[in-house]
Amino acid sequence: MSCLLWSASGLASFEDDLITAALERTRHQVRYDGTYLSIAYPNGDVPADQGVCTDVVIRSYRALGIDLQQLVHEDMKANFEQYPSRRIWGLTRPDTNIDHRRVPNLQTFFSRHGQKLGTSDSAEDYQPGDLVTWMLPGNLPHIGIVTNERHPLSGQPMIVHNIGRGPVLEDMLFNYTITGHYRFHPGENADGL
Repeated sequence: MSCLLWSASGLASFEDDLITAALERTRHQVRYDGTYLSIAYPNGDVPADQGVCTDVVIRSYRALGIDLQQLVHEDMKANFEQYPSRRIWGLTRPDTNIDHRRVPNLQTFFSRHGQKLGTSDSAEDYQPGDLVTWMLPGNLPHIGIVTNERHPLSGQPMIVHNIGRGPVLEDMLFNYTITGHYRFHPGENADGL
């Protein structure tokens, strides 16, 4: 698998660049819409004015030259049974239009090619640039990006996510059951991605 290197200035870390890209997403008006659409491959995207929680992550990494659509698809094509697509959605093969936009698939990808970190009730365990997944009421998986900003009252790290109002920066780390905690820095991971 290959990917482009992020366009860092050389002064900032990968985490800083990812957080900057995530915070930039909060400046966009995005209607929450997870409708299945046919999109280009690679570097495909749904219309810029629509998206879901996964699109915040996808677009933030894409701003750094990292195409999660392509990376997830290539890994699923080679290792389809490692992904939950058959079990959850009854699929028999990868689909470049939607696979990267599903939280369970991103969880599998980040576990396989990033660092799967422990979950805890301690805010200090969640570092800037980390990815966190939750289970929302109604069994709805969710994902967001930990930032380096702290809420002035709670002291907890703020999260960029889209839970229905478009991409926002919010103090919500412990509002829902945390189901996963990941770190994905291409080039720094064990498999060389």
